[in-house]
Amino acid sequence: MATWAVVATVKAPEEKVLAFVAHHLSIGARHIHLYFDDPDDPTADAIAALPEARRARITLTRCTADHWAAMGNRHERHQNRQARNARDAYTRCTSDWLAHVDVDEFILPSHPVDAVLDAAQPTDLVVRMEPFEAMHDPDLPDDICTARLFRRPIKHDFWRLRNPALGKYKKVMRDGMLSHSVGKAFFRIGVPGLSPRLHGGMLKGARIRAPEFQPDLRLLHFHAQDMQVWLDALPFRLTRGAYQYNPPLQAYLAAATDQERVAFYRTTQTLQPDIADIMLEVGLAVEANLDLRAKVAALKDASLP
Repeated sequence: MATWAVVATVKAPEEKVLAFVAHHLSIGARHIHLYFDDPDDPTADAIAALPEARRARITLTRCTADHWAAMGNRHERHQNRQARNARDAYTRCTSDWLAHVDVDEFILPSHPVDAVLDAAQPTDLVVRMEPFEAMHDPDLPDDICTARLFRRPIKHDFWRLRNPALGKYKKVMRDGMLSHSVGKAFFRIGVPGLSPRLHGGMLKGARIRAPEFQPDLRLLHFHAQDMQVWLDALPFRLTRGAYQYNPPLQAYLAAATDQERVAFYRTTQTLQPDIADIMLEVGLAVEANLDLRAKVAALKDASLP
């Protein structure tokens, strides 16, 4: 069977980084490459202190001045730093495939990941995962990253559901997504000239043509499932993050009052039960219980293999 690994550049609270690691190891990742954007991040020490059986499956890199000097320079834009680190991990990776994802993204396979990748054609250089954004549900118990319903892009075949799901905000939410709708990818290791990027890859300087999403690999994205965290992150996302690439959304949220931002969130980031049922029925949403706290407990348990 195909082996696979994950790479992420991380800057997040300790429990979220541990949840990311625990989940992907639990679904079969052979190795995880973590690049700490802040080289003094104490979470790196928590990773280093994990039981040896798990620690051996993690490559921990602190992004120090020496790290960036070895790769030319440190880019100001975090997206460029992420891509640089992914390319570095690609050269080090000893698995058959490498997935480049963010720390708030969790792969959800409907079949074992190794079997899905094993079924890829020999000419397939990338395998794409479609994003599903986590919906807010205040009644759920805290699970580090907390959601049960995840909504995919609302595209033309389901245009009739944009108004029930997004209300008056449908014009500023491209494809019904706050963040990216292009997904993330696995990259086949050992391809001369292949260079991973954030949402796809390059081959000898030319962009690799994106294949269709692999239906057995979904990407659950915890982009805005917590309203206060989302509100706190808005200044960055409006100026240097995802929203700068959606000018209508950027303009609306930049001009909105605090009350208008809360109303926007409550309308677009929650699903009423009747709408949720319809979306689940037509495949626009999925349900998942990642059970992250249990996975983190197992990650830390030295008595487990």
